[in-house]
Amino acid sequence: MASSVACLHAASSIQAQGFKGSSTGSPNKIGAFPLRMVLKGFSLDVPLPERKGNCPRSLNLHVVRSSSSQSSIADPIELPSNSNSTDSQKKSTEASLILIRHGESLWNEKNLFTGCVDVPLTKKGVEEAIEAGKRIRNIPIDMIYTSSLIRAQMTAMLVMSEHRRRKVPIIIHKETEEAQRWSQIYSEETKMQSIPVITAWQLNERMYGELQGLNKQETAELFGKEKVHEWRRSYDVPPPNGESLEMCAERSVTYFRDQIVPQLLAGKNVMIAAHGNSLRSIIMYLDKLTSQEVIKLELSTGIPMLYILKNGKFIRRGSPIAPSEAGVYAYSRV
Repeated sequence: MASSVACLHAASSIQAQGFKGSSTGSPNKIGAFPLRMVLKGFSLDVPLPERKGNCPRSLNLHVVRSSSSQSSIADPIELPSNSNSTDSQKKSTEASLILIRHGESLWNEKNLFTGCVDVPLTKKGVEEAIEAGKRIRNIPIDMIYTSSLIRAQMTAMLVMSEHRRRKVPIIIHKETEEAQRWSQIYSEETKMQSIPVITAWQLNERMYGELQGLNKQETAELFGKEKVHEWRRSYDVPPPNGESLEMCAERSVTYFRDQIVPQLLAGKNVMIAAHGNSLRSIIMYLDKLTSQEVIKLELSTGIPMLYILKNGKFIRRGSPIAPSEAGVYAYSRV
């Protein structure tokens, strides 16, 4: 009787789960979204000593790596084989997209209108970013996009300090030919241990015009609560010499659609660290929210939101939980 040699397989999974929000009956409310971390890898043909009978001459071993959806996220890596097969490397049909609002800034703490003023994080904001990194430490990330503002960039860097792959986030400078040349990396091995960070002003916070730097409470007392509420929460009414949410959405969504979506379609796993209004705009696009629905959307600082792009469709997975604490909502409706 012909004998056989069993292939060796190594696989494991990590189960992460989002948590339900308060009951509002809204179809866009985050429910319980299970997220399985599935291992993905490559095969290796190992020659075996010649044996009598019908034993194969090689053994297929499978080396595994983590992925963040219920099937493959990253493109499979395959070593060249000795066979004459001309099959090309298969592209993944899925990619992960992580959205995260920056941690608390110094002007958030002081209750000031920040907008496009370049303000850093508070100590609490730093801690929020680190905690966010723990939540997504097992989700593969190939590219990072941030705004041009320091609070979003600090958040992205601190998040990656907790990632299990320990790759180094490096800001890509293409402002001038000289800047690009001076920041060139000449080690291929170092490049493999790095993650490119692309900064884009289109992902900046909504520009609050003449409100920037003013105290929110004092502004409401000066102009009236209803008028300030209209400036802050309407879709198409801008503050004096500032942007409306509609104007912010036009630049943010256009950049997302033109620059980031092609990377996701190519199988790249992307994290975006940005701001309340630019991310609200992108979520409006992803979840197909109306202008009335998006103005009721609130984003928490430092809480990651995970989407999966599968077969050309974005699927919201909720917020990955921390290793030892209860889950929270990535966003909620007021």
